[in-house]
Amino acid sequence: MTVHEPLPGWLTGARRITVLTGAGISTDSGIPDYRGPNGVWTRDPDAEKLVTLSYYVADPDIRRRAWLMRRDTQAGDVAPNAGHRALVDLERQGRLRALLTQNVDGLHQAAGSSPELVVELHGTVHAVECLACGDRTTMAEALARVDAGEPDPACRLCGGILKSATVSFGQALDLAVVEAAAEATTDCDVFVAVGTSLTVHPAAGLTDLAAQAGARVVVVNAQPTPYDTFADLVVREPIGTSLPRLLAR
Repeated sequence: MTVHEPLPGWLTGARRITVLTGAGISTDSGIPDYRGPNGVWTRDPDAEKLVTLSYYVADPDIRRRAWLMRRDTQAGDVAPNAGHRALVDLERQGRLRALLTQNVDGLHQAAGSSPELVVELHGTVHAVECLACGDRTTMAEALARVDAGEPDPACRLCGGILKSATVSFGQALDLAVVEAAAEATTDCDVFVAVGTSLTVHPAAGLTDLAAQAGARVVVVNAQPTPYDTFADLVVREPIGTSLPRLLAR
């Protein structure tokens, strides 16, 4: 479907829409995706090790590279884009059941989405946690230590390994977060997957859960996904222009 075709009535009339967002919604904000043609891992497959728990824990050099990556990616002035704002508008219409995101950038909240409606499946890059004792501090504090000469800052409470409060490959999702996402997925009229390859589980499996519960499924993504064949609507148009129209009242 293109953004110029008439929208189906089941979408314009939906009162409870649950949205799942992936990296693709943030590319217009200058944050590269991972698996697209110009994605981080497409250009540098070795970069995936920086967000793989086993490599991170075992290799101090991986940790040093990961901290430098965080410093470099946080240095830019990143702002929400039209895709994020479209979801704020959907909330203001009173039609947003929940906003589930695989992203860790916090741009949904920065755009104005209510924090209580945002479920961060993979955590947040704005906090840091100790893998040993669980103490949490801010990313800004940790990066200040890196800039001051600590290439691999350790926990100040117990000396354990610090890591961004994001879910790495090989690391389990928070059970309460998964349950909240599943509840919102089975309690909606329409499930919209935006800017996600739908290949990372358990997030991708929410699409199955929504369909099984009777919701219509919409996929908005530049590249094909494994769920296109059974989606009720597939949109390949740029997110910044298609999403505002798809979710208009």
